[in-house]
Amino acid sequence: MGSVAATHADTESLISRWDGRISVAAVNGPTSTVVSGDADALDELVAHAETSGVRVRRIEVDYASHSAHVESIEAELAELLAPVTAGEPSVPFLSTVTGEWIGAGETDAGYWYRNLRQTVLLEPVVRRLAQSGHGAFLEMSPHPVLTVPVAETVEAADVDAVVVGSLRRGEGGLDRLYTSLGEAWARGVAVDWTPAFAGLSPRRVDLPTYAFQHRRYWLEAPKTEPQAAVVDPVEEQFWRTVQEGDLQQVARTLGLEVTDALGEVVPALSAWRQAGKERATVDGWRYRVVWQPRELPAAGSLHGTWLLAVPETWTDDELTLRTRDALTKAGADVVRLDVPDNADRVVLAERLAALTSSGEPPAGVLSLLALDGAPDKRSSGVSRGLLASMALSQALADAGLVTPLWAVTRGAVVAGATTEAPDAGQAAVWGLLRVAGLDDPERAGGLVDLPAGDDAHGLLPHLTVLLAGHGAEGAGERGRETEFAVRAGGVYVRRMVRSPRDEGPTTARPGWKPRGTVLVTGGTGALGAHVARDLAREGAEHLLLTSRRGPDAPGAEALREELTALGCRVTVAACDVADRAALAALLDGVPEELPLTAVVHTAGVVDRARPFTDIDADEAVDLVHAKVVGAQHLHELLAGRPLDAFVLFSSGAGVWGNGGQAPYAAANAHLDALAERRRAAGLPATSIAWGAWAGGGMVDAEVGEQLLRRGVPAMEPGLAVRALREAVADGDTTLVVADIRWDRFVPAYCAHGHRPLIDDVPEVRDLLARRHEEEAAGQDDTTAADGLRGELAALPPAKRRRRLVDLVRTHVATVLGSGDGVRTGKAFRDMGFDSLTAVELRNRLGSALGTRLPATIVFDHPTPNALAAHLDDELFPEDEAPGTVLDPRLREIEAAYRAAADPAGRQELADALRGLLDSWTASPGDPASTGDPAHTDVDEELVDASDEDMFDLIDRELGIS
Repeated sequence: MGSVAATHADTESLISRWDGRISVAAVNGPTSTVVSGDADALDELVAHAETSGVRVRRIEVDYASHSAHVESIEAELAELLAPVTAGEPSVPFLSTVTGEWIGAGETDAGYWYRNLRQTVLLEPVVRRLAQSGHGAFLEMSPHPVLTVPVAETVEAADVDAVVVGSLRRGEGGLDRLYTSLGEAWARGVAVDWTPAFAGLSPRRVDLPTYAFQHRRYWLEAPKTEPQAAVVDPVEEQFWRTVQEGDLQQVARTLGLEVTDALGEVVPALSAWRQAGKERATVDGWRYRVVWQPRELPAAGSLHGTWLLAVPETWTDDELTLRTRDALTKAGADVVRLDVPDNADRVVLAERLAALTSSGEPPAGVLSLLALDGAPDKRSSGVSRGLLASMALSQALADAGLVTPLWAVTRGAVVAGATTEAPDAGQAAVWGLLRVAGLDDPERAGGLVDLPAGDDAHGLLPHLTVLLAGHGAEGAGERGRETEFAVRAGGVYVRRMVRSPRDEGPTTARPGWKPRGTVLVTGGTGALGAHVARDLAREGAEHLLLTSRRGPDAPGAEALREELTALGCRVTVAACDVADRAALAALLDGVPEELPLTAVVHTAGVVDRARPFTDIDADEAVDLVHAKVVGAQHLHELLAGRPLDAFVLFSSGAGVWGNGGQAPYAAANAHLDALAERRRAAGLPATSIAWGAWAGGGMVDAEVGEQLLRRGVPAMEPGLAVRALREAVADGDTTLVVADIRWDRFVPAYCAHGHRPLIDDVPEVRDLLARRHEEEAAGQDDTTAADGLRGELAALPPAKRRRRLVDLVRTHVATVLGSGDGVRTGKAFRDMGFDSLTAVELRNRLGSALGTRLPATIVFDHPTPNALAAHLDDELFPEDEAPGTVLDPRLREIEAAYRAAADPAGRQELADALRGLLDSWTASPGDPASTGDPAHTDVDEELVDASDEDMFDLIDRELGIS
């Protein structure tokens, strides 16, 4: 077998000349591939590689795993492995044989033969894990063979992850293990240190408080979810025993001789413990949106031209006139853009181009288009103002105008002391433009909601203050505010906060208990089925499940049988809830003995993510209509019926915005506002903005994968439905229920600048605080690296090369843990470097010089001299070659060196130079002598230098390449 420093594809090309006698055995990393095959062919490969400049190293084994050679022992292996029984992995197992997750019954004898015969797919498996959010890779082995290729794979995937080994060759004891554990712990991996300190009574001590150097030396840790508390391993083991129901072990743990008294206690404890864990999980998913006051100055000044986009039918409206007047008084030169009904983005782009062709681009665009709440002719659930707002935003991009777009709504949100019901159509505009701002941040201005009443006119001075940018001030480094509600009591900004359920320490409040008939729209889909099962278990007497196909929907009959077995009467009906007449007929058919008591509206369509500018008006209408109109019909048809619950399935897309899903976000924001309107009218309503559900339904596989990458993994359906029933029982009007991993969510959500919506989430505050600390520390590190780079740049090339050699030698000594002198002409491999220490040296040099270096740099430039020369060429490429700036006084020495072709002549020159340096150093009467070497490192190197080292020194000092 042999190791090839090349990509998988390049290796296949390299070995093709041996026509199958050599094959790829393992793909370990982006440039780390193992081959195996016939021994003589491998010898030929090594010889060929030496002349081709490809590094190939023989692996000293006497077998050719993962090649055709294994086929000769297939029968023998089948016999030996026959007793193997395939089980189900207790730890998730991603196979390097298949590249897929292993399930129950797969790891039989045939699998283990294929494991030995087929190519090891380590690199694609590691890349998949890294890209799906796994942040730590620990190699458990006597020596870290795979740590370097795994780290190279992680780097190639552009992912921050910890990669560490465990033991090392010649270091197989606890000291090495503790060192590796310490490295993992310092980089953010949780480690249970209790066994290491058993019987030692450890205690924490303070570090010195005086900052001797303004430099941070802590290893960088990946951003991980903050832990609520340190887990006590003894307590954890006790509860594990309890939940396993092991009475004997519990008795031994408690020092009891008999288990009779534990028969009832242990199951009760187990149930209590499980309930507490589930409670903590659900509470960790619960959030709500609140509005917080924001102080503003009394006035703000505007400059330049502002476009005022107005519906053509609103040009003489009082609010339009007063808004223009307010902008003018604040200093803006206002140009009105009249937008016709059923606005077309092409027409708007042409009008924008015409209005801005004669001068500078406008300072901003203020849109009043959302105020047109009249329904579009294609759907009663879609306003003309929503479509006009979308067309204007798209037209700005089409016209190439990079200017902030601000939108004004009236009564879109519930903020301040008002109890006024929101306008669902206006709220939909917020959902739409929130995503537009994510998709096109350069044109994102903000959203400003005014009250629906006449008092909006007197609040317009606040609007001009916000347009002047003062509303964003105060957010400081945390990001720019973009969402405001202006009310008589002041200006408010939007925040999402944690909202755990308020329960006492000893009693749990029950959730909603269904009764009578419960209507579940979309009831044959994955979401509806999850809800139906839970409602049946909780006592619903009759479930009315609807979908467009009804009984003909896939899985509908099996679901009906499953629910019936739970003791529930089930009706599966074909009904499109967007068809008002069909829905009314369905509701009229509910049996009188089991009256309708609740509705759970899960129906809706999740579209694939697309850029905002790729969506046309017809598509937007279809997407919003599918989710909104059915909810509106249910609200209107059931307004006079007494209901226990009216539940709407909304989405986090309407709360924080999912990039590429603007119409879907608009529809969900509409549902949240509809719930608020019902509650304001004294009607039951609960709208839950969900994250992703496991088992499908809320999102499809593509969107689910996108959410997972963004830090929103799927929730367990049983617990999600529990959250639903609790929200109904508590009378919650709107609630966010989502599993959000903030360490992944924040970087993705804030890729174009931090968004203050999430500032009040404790985990986000901690992440931001750590980020600020890291940035401050990084500035120190950057300053140090910049200082060194600047210092090196100021040196003459020969001296700079010497400094770089010294830098390499210093870090080599540190990595090797040796105080012995590092000879600059000696190969790193001969010094004892392996792949692990090579990467460590790479990291140290990269940090010191403030640059990113390739993982193979130590092997590509195999001596300190060669590495320093490479760094010099890479970092200072425009400088003259060192030989051109040789001190003229050393020309004769250079000539003597070149003339001394025989070893004896070179030795004489070396002795003469050594003696000359000694005389300079030790002449007390010489005023130029300090008693110290002129260059200490060079002098120390001369003392024990071999001839080879001496000539390396002369090369370096004289600038001879």
